[in-house]
Amino acid sequence: MFKAKTDKIFKLSQEHAEVVKELEGTFGKRTNIYIDFANVIRWQEKLNWHIDLKRLKQFFDSFDTINLVKFYSGTLVGNIASEKFIEEIRSMKYDVHTKPVKIMKLSIDVSSIPANSPALLENFIRKPLLKEFNLETIEYLNKKLKELNDKGIKFIQDKKCNFDVEIGRDMLIDYERNDIDNFILWSGDSDFADPVSQLLKDGKKVVIFGTARRISPELSNTGAQIFEIKKIKEFICWPRESQKDPLLGP
Repeated sequence: MFKAKTDKIFKLSQEHAEVVKELEGTFGKRTNIYIDFANVIRWQEKLNWHIDLKRLKQFFDSFDTINLVKFYSGTLVGNIASEKFIEEIRSMKYDVHTKPVKIMKLSIDVSSIPANSPALLENFIRKPLLKEFNLETIEYLNKKLKELNDKGIKFIQDKKCNFDVEIGRDMLIDYERNDIDNFILWSGDSDFADPVSQLLKDGKKVVIFGTARRISPELSNTGAQIFEIKKIKEFICWPRESQKDPLLGP
């Protein structure tokens, strides 16, 4: 059952009644939502608009069958902005799951390898693609790395924080122990194909919320329903990006 949590949501629900009705069906039984934020945040470039997490939570809270909205995002320990972001998400009453982001130090020092060797490049470029490069391309790329080395840059940092295992596990636990009927996944990663397939096999409803060309073929092929989030843009985007904003026009 839908009951708008704010006046703004109520007004929008009158203008987009068909979408609200569709979601009432989607959230027709006890529902958990799983947001893989690192995956979702990359969608915004494709969408050309931003998801307002406060508005998103208010919209979800307007459906009384939604049990929990689980939010998965890494924390850069010691980074004030990152730690503050996690606290802000908690204050919005998301069920927050976080862990430290791993910072990996990767060598780009080519001083000990031949100019035509792909040995170092293999750490950054997948082998099937690297095999397509001729020797001149390999030499050129190693030359560009040496130029960085000559400037004193011999290492780069890469951040890693993946929640695929945790989300897949939580979905199955919520099925087995918490009487959840509907599983709403905000992610397009192929790693979720197995738990999604298992839930569907067991007669549960799984809906993938995402956007075009951001959902892996493996996930699409599970047979799970896919909901295009562009349909709820007006409910969840930054207010200044709304089509109703007079500064942006219709």
